[in-house]
Amino acid sequence: MSHTPPWDKRITLAITGASGSPYALRLLELLVKADYQVFVLISSAAKVVFAAEEDLKIPSRPDAVSAFFTERFDAKPGQIITCGKDEWFSPVASGSAAPKQMVVCPCSTGTLSAIANGASDNLIERAADVVIKERGQLIMVPREMPYSTIHLQNMLSLSQMGVTMMPASPGFYHAPQSISDLVDFVVARILDHVGVDQSIMQRWGYQSPNNKG
Repeated sequence: MSHTPPWDKRITLAITGASGSPYALRLLELLVKADYQVFVLISSAAKVVFAAEEDLKIPSRPDAVSAFFTERFDAKPGQIITCGKDEWFSPVASGSAAPKQMVVCPCSTGTLSAIANGASDNLIERAADVVIKERGQLIMVPREMPYSTIHLQNMLSLSQMGVTMMPASPGFYHAPQSISDLVDFVVARILDHVGVDQSIMQRWGYQSPNNKG
């Protein structure tokens, strides 16, 4: 598998152990459709959440995870690259090779804390550290309620570094009819910030809140 061009658009998607696996699946699906090469980093806790929320058993080996998502989303060969937590020689671990964009979705408060404090104890934390130091775009989607003062301080610290904090807080003005509608609200906002054209959510002011047509 090639980690380098011909892929013009490359992004890192980290999936951690917070509730919100439907957000990660939908985001990955749409990034693949937008012809991004996606480096997927998935924690052990996230696999537990996938089993609980989506009844999905995510394979243990990184290559098997890549194959699993490639088949699920009909991705091109080499489009989805999964890296293990200790793959320090993977492209995402180096400023000279890592994609300039990264999304952590969903983001656990433990991951939030580790990234805010520069822990870099696993590849997710290191990849985020690389994007920050290289002045790239890092988007974090925390899912917790209520937030403690510690959580808020960590988010403030990251925001002051230029990280975009996007809590998984769907709106209701579009009159959602299903859980999928709520998921798409959040994912659409992430895609807007990443710069991916999306049509899954109408822009504010372009339709009546009670008219989904």
